[in-house]
Amino acid sequence: MTRTDISEAAYLIASLLFIFGLKRLSSPRTARSGNMMAAVGMALALGGTFILPEMGNFAAIILAIVIGTIPGWRLAKRVKMTAMPQMVSLFNGMGGACALFISLAEELRWRDEMAGSSHAVPVNIALAESFPMLLGMVFGAISFTGSLIAFGKLQGLVSEKPLRWPGQRLVSVLLVLGILVAAGGTVTDLSLIWTILLAVLALLLGVLQVLPIGGADMPVVISVLNSCTGLAAAVTGFAMKNMSMIIAGTLVGAAGSLLTVLMCKAMNRSLAKVIFGSFGGAAKGQAGAGQADKTLREIAASECAIMMGYARKVIIIPGYGLAVAQAQHLVHELDELLEKRGVEVKYAIHPVAGRMPGHMNVLLAEADVPYPKLLDMEEINPEFEQADVALIIGANDVVNPAARTDQGSPIFGMPILNADKAKNIIVIKRGRGTGFAGIENDLFFNIKTRMLFGDAKKALQELTAEVKSL
Repeated sequence: MTRTDISEAAYLIASLLFIFGLKRLSSPRTARSGNMMAAVGMALALGGTFILPEMGNFAAIILAIVIGTIPGWRLAKRVKMTAMPQMVSLFNGMGGACALFISLAEELRWRDEMAGSSHAVPVNIALAESFPMLLGMVFGAISFTGSLIAFGKLQGLVSEKPLRWPGQRLVSVLLVLGILVAAGGTVTDLSLIWTILLAVLALLLGVLQVLPIGGADMPVVISVLNSCTGLAAAVTGFAMKNMSMIIAGTLVGAAGSLLTVLMCKAMNRSLAKVIFGSFGGAAKGQAGAGQADKTLREIAASECAIMMGYARKVIIIPGYGLAVAQAQHLVHELDELLEKRGVEVKYAIHPVAGRMPGHMNVLLAEADVPYPKLLDMEEINPEFEQADVALIIGANDVVNPAARTDQGSPIFGMPILNADKAKNIIVIKRGRGTGFAGIENDLFFNIKTRMLFGDAKKALQELTAEVKSL
């Protein structure tokens, strides 16, 4: 058996481990083992690459791996759960950058070979050879700069609000046309300028496509960019004739695409509206116009404790405010105290709660909340009418009744959690401002709603102490 055969076998086993690992990621009970399987697969793929006959420069490769591994490991170990969306965006952008530079290197290598050839390359052959590399450069560049802008928005380095300007769509169309022209020039002319122009235009397109997006659309954008990185890796695998990269990239691209579709469905928005439209503040006099009484009714922690401690059923609705306050362990402690008193406690998870897909699930899993308690929107919505208390912690847009009633609201038609159907509603909120989508929430003025203002961590500490004293 040759070294090439061993490498191919390693790639095949690695690909199978990627597939089975992804399958196990579909359940929290098996997610850790699935992650380990995928990690072993990646190690096998790397090992198979190292023993290829044409491999060399091992010292430089190992040095690059060390340089990337140490900061990546430290960042992943230290990242707070509130910053997980930023970390996902950053790592996703690095994947896009890798696809960009690998495709660029392969394109330049192929050009050198063609330049040294004594025969002119027919256009159809040049197109067939260059096509995967050009796609890898475009997808990788868009994913790289788009993910960096998403990171900046989530980190607060760039305004979270959609940034729009006159002629924005025309500029994007011109960039796409420029990319097509540059791609054509790359195929018909071996001049390096076309390749550089293609990469620069794709990098600009990534920036300009994400800057106008903000608010509640950000989780979908992260999913789209993740899919883009997967596609970039897949086509780069075609360029390098690497089966493992093709399969891994296709899995990521397909998973990201499916997740994007599901999240758009959960928001009742088309992907086109996410990419070319935005959530923003509602027009004046529209969102919230159906609620005449604008009185916010406050409540003390002691009253909340009595209301919840003597309830039969409590549904907790977590949102980004819970993540910001790092209060997931406290909410689990409150949950356990209530259950000791005979209260049935469940969690309602909206698909786009937080700043990335699955944010609330990951947050609560970190606090060891049993997974069967975490119910998706379709499962939990029928139970709100039987709930004595709906406790909303840092969530806003996903419980806003304007999605059902106000046709002038940007979230009209978006499926929401039916918190307003509970017998009593308690909202833990830092202030009186709007949510991530910039829309006023009529639920807060509902006659059944009581506001417990303050940081979620402090409010839950007080609430937990009061429940203990009952």
